[in-house]
Amino acid sequence: MIVQMKKNVTKEELEKLQSYLKEKGLGIKDASSAEIVLFGILGDTKSLDPDQIKVFAGVENVTRISSPYKLASKAFRQEPTVITLKNGVKIGSDEFVVMAGPCSVESEEQLTIIAEAVKAAGSKILRGGVFKPRTSPYAFQGLGIEGLKMMRKVADKLDMAIVTELMGTEHLEEFVKYTDIIQIGARNMQNFDLLKAIGKYNVPVLLKRGLSNTIEEWLMSAEYIMASGNEQVILCERGIRTFEKYTRNTLDISAVLAVRELSHLPVIVDPSHAAGKWEMIESLSLASLAVGADGIIVEVHHDPERAFSDGPQSLKPKQFSAMMDKLEKLSTVLEKKIVR
Repeated sequence: MIVQMKKNVTKEELEKLQSYLKEKGLGIKDASSAEIVLFGILGDTKSLDPDQIKVFAGVENVTRISSPYKLASKAFRQEPTVITLKNGVKIGSDEFVVMAGPCSVESEEQLTIIAEAVKAAGSKILRGGVFKPRTSPYAFQGLGIEGLKMMRKVADKLDMAIVTELMGTEHLEEFVKYTDIIQIGARNMQNFDLLKAIGKYNVPVLLKRGLSNTIEEWLMSAEYIMASGNEQVILCERGIRTFEKYTRNTLDISAVLAVRELSHLPVIVDPSHAAGKWEMIESLSLASLAVGADGIIVEVHHDPERAFSDGPQSLKPKQFSAMMDKLEKLSTVLEKKIVR
């Protein structure tokens, strides 16, 4: 439920209403701007009569939100959420952000080669996996915390931000310390204990859509993080599981449009995991820009034939650089600046 106050509302009138709501065990979430005094009512509001709230002095309008997600809803906040990283990159603005790097961090030498290449091509955010959720327990599982420290070291030398996946709460403190964006992978999208835990920290979160989850379920997972206090959520469409086997997953490009209609949160696309084939990455990246995504996250490897994981879906540095040039050309037509 959203309450809009009159322009001339006094501090005393606002506090009286909010105290009344808190006495009923409801939460208050301020959403005011310079032009309007607005707040959301959180909790079980089914028994709350909007007409009863309108009795209070200073109330302009009361709107009940029908969607199960409140804080992530566009009904709660009309203006887009913009997340600013420590290196100045803005996600959710009129800029198109490219996150790039290897699927797995294999060594400092490997990471440095790739990081320097993607930075030279224009990427300001280095992606890389240090804990790898693999289908097989015998596959490479990542370098762990040492790999995370390695990412921080390499990124700092190049003035890059980093994004990497967190698997569980046991390493949350280290991730908050070393990471600029914490990724919650598709398999953990509905790990609600993890979502609530990360919601207690003021750190950007990249929330990937689950393999078989609906858009509403995806937004509800974002709601878990936001309801715990952290509103810096970036949604990531990475393809969903369908009956099709030619590609690794099926990229739901329409999900970008749906999210932009339903939510104020920024949304990016992962064409690498969607297709599973490097030959498709460029076209899917261009499509992501064209459809209105706020960015992409792609896998790049200088020697994909020997990559520890996901070599077939990794671009080589020259291919990535060529793709960045094409994205920049398309951006001039769409009036969306490429962050380079």
